[in-house]
Amino acid sequence: MSENHQLFGTEDLRGKLSERGYKMTPQRKEILQIFVNHPDNHHMSAEDVYNILRENKSEIGLATVYRALDLLNELGILVQVDFGDGCARYELNAADPKVHHHHHLICLKCKNVIEFDEDLLDQLEAYIEKKSGFQILNHEVKFFGYCSECRGKED
Repeated sequence: MSENHQLFGTEDLRGKLSERGYKMTPQRKEILQIFVNHPDNHHMSAEDVYNILRENKSEIGLATVYRALDLLNELGILVQVDFGDGCARYELNAADPKVHHHHHLICLKCKNVIEFDEDLLDQLEAYIEKKSGFQILNHEVKFFGYCSECRGKED
């Protein structure tokens, strides 16, 4: 994640769960720990999480992973991202809702997802708010195209 994204700590996560009447079960803790322990492995699918659990000799099943990811997304602890390939992926949410999410550059050939942290849309947001009276809290931008590596292969 970018440097301006502060991630939830374990106690923050426990608090978010208990606020809504949920407990920090060992399974949820183990799944959340995967996201905390793999900060460079953004955009993990349920299968990615499940495979890491299997590598760690965990007995947590794939159905439990799906349920936990859905709940953690619903609670705002994780953010579900969709890159148009039919596979839901997840990443830890930024602790500060005022910090814009990073943008994604998605290669149509190799399916690589590159994070782009610069937010160049502040002026557009201000214009939209002034013109429409709509208060923008955040936005998400995805760019689809070809990465430099795939473009180099076509030469």
